[in-house]
Amino acid sequence: MSEFKETFNSSLGKKLIMALTGLFLCTFLIVHVGGNLLLFKHDDGFAFNVYANFLTHFPPIEVIAYLLYLSILVHTVYAIVLTRKNRKARPVGYAVTAGDNAKWQSRNMGLLGSILFLFIVIHMSDFWYNYKYTDNVAFKEYRTDLSTGITQSVEYVPATPKFENSVTTENNFEIVRVKDLHERVKGSFSNVWYVIFYVLAMLAISFHLRHGFQSAFRTLGWVHKKYTPIVQFVGTWLFAVIIPLCFALMPIVYYFTKS
Repeated sequence: MSEFKETFNSSLGKKLIMALTGLFLCTFLIVHVGGNLLLFKHDDGFAFNVYANFLTHFPPIEVIAYLLYLSILVHTVYAIVLTRKNRKARPVGYAVTAGDNAKWQSRNMGLLGSILFLFIVIHMSDFWYNYKYTDNVAFKEYRTDLSTGITQSVEYVPATPKFENSVTTENNFEIVRVKDLHERVKGSFSNVWYVIFYVLAMLAISFHLRHGFQSAFRTLGWVHKKYTPIVQFVGTWLFAVIIPLCFALMPIVYYFTKS
């Protein structure tokens, strides 16, 4: 037990934890961007609001969510510890060094991580915390005609203060009543400064993931001439280009079309 503890208290152990939590967060980003792309559906937020309701009321997902929050904190704390330690000692490079394009990202992972942590705090406070723990999010009712598939929406005022959601069927209509997070998204993305900050944060996450995703595999020792190019391709195009771009398009599109 002492050897196990000593291993994870060492610099290598901290890097292993950073790598594992980082890859877990990368997995979350894939799921998160997929859900958020529902914002682009022309359904007055129906699919997105149902998705948000599912995330906050399905127990297994809630457990994973709290593991996610823990991973963010652990990843951040260990990043600070390693950054401070590296400044006091001569840095030791990886056996397989990154390309020249990754050098700036490697030197500035602490700065990029700080920007992202600030963004996460603001983002979660604005959406997740308000959605789950305050009355700052209104409700919406969606009525879907089961014979035609046409959905209409109206604002909904719950009869009881503790109302969360409901799904009923009346006269061949499916009636879904949920919190209207979509409306809050529209409100937040109508603020030009919030949009600018959001896009800059996505730029930071692009640089951060460009280096971090590949570094995690090197830290774990998963380096092979056959598979490393695949890791580099995925790290570059999926995590450094496609995912940040999809996230960045959301506030831009909403600011210019939904405001």
